Amino acid sequence: MLAISSIQPTAFAGAAFAASKVAPQMAAPAFGYGLPGSSNILGEFDPLNLMEGKDKLEVYRLREAELAHGRVAMLASAGFLVQEKFHPLFSGDNGPAIDQIPQLPYWLWIVMTVGIGRAELFRIQKGWAKVDPDTNKAASALRDGYYPGDLGFDPLNLKPEDPAEFRLMQEKELSHCRLAMIAAAGFLAQEAVTGQTWGAYWGDATF
Repeated sequence: MLAISSIQPTAFAGAAFAASKVAPQMAAPAFGYGLPGSSNILGEFDPLNLMEGKDKLEVYRLREAELAHGRVAMLASAGFLVQEKFHPLFSGDNGPAIDQIPQLPYWLWIVMTVGIGRAELFRIQKGWAKVDPDTNKAASALRDGYYPGDLGFDPLNLKPEDPAEFRLMQEKELSHCRLAMIAAAGFLAQEAVTGQTWGAYWGDATF
């Protein structure tokens, strides 16, 4: 009996140790913590490992920034295509958009400043965490439960009810955002280097 009692703790300890060695490990989080963006020709594209070591809130913050810049870039790209030829709100002198900006009337600058400020204020109130008055810092950039880009702004009621269709729309928006950022940068670079509008540069002198 003494011999049996003396080996029991060791036996149980060995069993527990063996069990701990085969205990299942926590699965790695999905790419981008499940955010849209991987269902495209490039797949899970992160060649610079920008998301490596980032927690969920930080990845969400990066996606919020990507969507904000992408949506502005889509408007900017459309503006390059349209505004250099058609600008009914002010008497522009044509030419590259980067040369038209300093010629804008003061009232338009005021309207744009107020409009942009109001849009940013709405976005901050909707998604960004409140600052602690004692530390002047927030525990995280985004509010708990806020989904990147979901501002509740859908005046044309385009959001699908079906989750699969909504996911597909998110993928499409993100792809357009990324393309638009490249396009807007290309417009700016081409006009800065050549001093011509995109239309004139490619052979249409009416632009």
